[in-house]
Amino acid sequence: MTDEQTADLRAAAAELYDAGLCVLPIKADGSKAPAVRSWTPYKVERSTPAEHDDWFRAGRPGGIAVVYGAVSGGVEMLEFEGLAVREGVLTEVTEIMDGSGLGEVWTMIRTGWATESPSGGVHYRVRVDGVPAQPNTKLAQRLAREDEYTPEERQRVAEKPGARILRVLIETRGEGGYGLVEPSGGTVHTSGRPYVRLAGGPATIPTISADDMDAVRAVCRMVDELPKPESPKTAPKASPPMPGGGVRPGEDFEVRADWADILRGVFRPLTTRGSTTYWGWADGARGVKATTGHAAAADRLFVFTTSSDFQAEVPYSKFGAYALLRHGGDYKAAATELRRQGYGSAPERRRLAEARPVESFVDGSAALDPAYEPEEGEAPERHLQAVPDRPELDITNEADGIDGVLQLMAAGRLPDLYKRSTGPCWVHRDDIGDPVVHQLATDNLRAYLADHVTTYVVKRDAEGVPTEERELLMPKSCGTILGRKDWPLPPLRGIITSPVVRPDGTLVTDPGYDRATGLFLAPRVPVRRLQPTVTTESLERAKEIVLGQVLADFPWVAASDRAHYMAALLTPILRPYFHGPTPMTVITATAPGSGKSLLKDLLAHCYGVADTAWPENDTELRKSITTQLYTTGAPVVAFDNLPNGYVMRSAVLSALLTGETWGDRILGATGKVTMRNDRVWVATGNGLRTSADNGRRVMWVRLDPDCPNPDQRDGFTIGDLRPWLRNNASTLVAALVTLVRAWLAAGAPLIRTRKGDYSEWATMLAGLLGYLGIDGFNADQGEASLDQDDELAEWTAFLEMWEEQLHGDPVPVGQVIARLPDHVPRLRDGEAPSAKQLGLWLKSRAGRYFGIRKVVKVYDSHRKQNLWRVEAHADRGTGTHEG
Repeated sequence: MTDEQTADLRAAAAELYDAGLCVLPIKADGSKAPAVRSWTPYKVERSTPAEHDDWFRAGRPGGIAVVYGAVSGGVEMLEFEGLAVREGVLTEVTEIMDGSGLGEVWTMIRTGWATESPSGGVHYRVRVDGVPAQPNTKLAQRLAREDEYTPEERQRVAEKPGARILRVLIETRGEGGYGLVEPSGGTVHTSGRPYVRLAGGPATIPTISADDMDAVRAVCRMVDELPKPESPKTAPKASPPMPGGGVRPGEDFEVRADWADILRGVFRPLTTRGSTTYWGWADGARGVKATTGHAAAADRLFVFTTSSDFQAEVPYSKFGAYALLRHGGDYKAAATELRRQGYGSAPERRRLAEARPVESFVDGSAALDPAYEPEEGEAPERHLQAVPDRPELDITNEADGIDGVLQLMAAGRLPDLYKRSTGPCWVHRDDIGDPVVHQLATDNLRAYLADHVTTYVVKRDAEGVPTEERELLMPKSCGTILGRKDWPLPPLRGIITSPVVRPDGTLVTDPGYDRATGLFLAPRVPVRRLQPTVTTESLERAKEIVLGQVLADFPWVAASDRAHYMAALLTPILRPYFHGPTPMTVITATAPGSGKSLLKDLLAHCYGVADTAWPENDTELRKSITTQLYTTGAPVVAFDNLPNGYVMRSAVLSALLTGETWGDRILGATGKVTMRNDRVWVATGNGLRTSADNGRRVMWVRLDPDCPNPDQRDGFTIGDLRPWLRNNASTLVAALVTLVRAWLAAGAPLIRTRKGDYSEWATMLAGLLGYLGIDGFNADQGEASLDQDDELAEWTAFLEMWEEQLHGDPVPVGQVIARLPDHVPRLRDGEAPSAKQLGLWLKSRAGRYFGIRKVVKVYDSHRKQNLWRVEAHADRGTGTHEG
């Protein structure tokens, strides 16, 4: 390179800098590498004239380049390699541009600033308006021919015979890229030839819109010659030949159909060059969006835009394109329609006689008649829509039959079927109208499919004519379906019998399946139409119905008893709205006829109650609990009429009331199931008491009529409650729902309440009852526990007397018995315990408060024995009785 050439580089650098471009020096060794230690800083900051003076001073050989992207004002370079120019790719692109309405844009690009490279390629520069420059991108390539391989490439193919050797035809230089420009020459390029300006210059770089640039890139991609892998979703693989030489509809369509008919309304032909047709939008918008006939192996559609129904740059067969556009990609439906239009050939089949009609219905919100509007205050009837068609299923091949049933499940064409972790199930009502969840066995599934699906097998007679014959799915196939670990069915997460609050605060009010929660609403009574908003008047009316009428005359012992019953009455509506377990509601009274059964009947009329007897032992109790959770849909489970004075002492009950889930083995099965513990548990009886462990797991509802014959009382506000409930239960449910809706509309205020495992429930109910002005919730749990818990009361009195008589001195067990013979807790038979027995009792209760006192063990190292003393809580006024 001469000094004169070097001076030209400095002048070129000034021209480029004046045009807003970032300049780099290039080494003169043929590597085309930047002649700086690192060019990374120049990706974000332009080089300066002072640097140019140093780089391009007289006597220093080298070349010059431009950094593309944001540092040069968003300029990109579109490069056609010398190979592309020699093989006519540039000419082909120009013809496509002219034919697609992009001729004017392409002329701007070609005349803006064009450079010829030493290898015969052409570089065009462009600015895209309003968007950042894109990264370097290869737009078109082709496979290299063997005669073009370099020695290194031949070695690569020898080592990896499947390797693809590519030749780039068109690429871009954008953000993070650079390219040499004129007047670079001499040894800068291995050929020794210079870069030559063909048109325009840095000052005349055109600016085009982003849409136009996308269209230009799309045209360049269309001349890409790399084979594209076909997908079965876009170009189905060839199927085995049909018996008798028949032709399938899709195969016949592939031969006879015309792309113009298939793409009508989506694309229109713009121009054809050789075997390739270029397509643009049907509405006339300029730019090429797709090609057909470009691939040599098969006539395929390639779509280059991402704004159509087609997947971009994936080959579509004619049948694949037709199936997507006309049938949403359903090849079976597409083939059926093409056969109807006369495509393909098939031996005549003797069709199955029409099966007996079975009226099928779909439950759930989707089944409601949208045109039905009930009158004001009317309990709306629920109109179910009949399923329009009965699916047909070919079960000739067992595997296909099983797949077909699963596909029908996934498509939602099997109404009233749901799934739990143990398998498919359905919901039905028992003889008294309560919802029951039934887990499907093999015979159940077979009977269901017989009613809802026309299943058949194809047989051939002696002449080879196929005939469809009605046949049920085999029991072993049904067993295989049931034996899966999952099923494409909506999950059934529970049964509800009244409107409930979803986790998002909205209400489930439509009978049937609610997809948002997985709950199935089977109303115990007709669901009254709810007003769009809760007014002050409707809230007061609801409170009057519930508190002023229905619950007005029950002989509550304290305000807390009414509050606790209201909590039980409202919990089924709120159950999906919170997590965690709920305590048992224990309804107890001083005498028969006090109203315990009426309170339980209130729950039954509103929600339905699953009654179960109190079992004799924990084993039977576990079985009873599992049965209620697994099969019944009643949200309330009641252990009714426990023996008079019964002490509820059970480890199984303790586990139930503190767990969010319940796991057990189903009777008659080997597997274990885990179920959500989402029921309200109730127990009723006279003079009921609990053990110390269960005292904190219950909410007491106590009744005391304080009269000789409670069942003879009269003059109640609402009259006889049971007949009233039979006629007005839906009104009561609507009132309860209104109370909850009003609280939600007020922002669902909470009152922080600590109650162990039930704190979330207690905080929510305390807030709701507080909003409604219902006092007493959780207010006297200490007193109630002391009254109803024999062990707690006995030990509280024992430790109180111990402190009074023995003060705080540590004493041995024998001395406790000797000094307090009348106050020591008794065995079940009423006898005083031995010193050893009392010592074991003290060890198991060490550190636990009874009232405000606890027993503390003191080891006497001299005597080598345990001594015991009683300590009172430091704050003697804040002791609780939670046990």
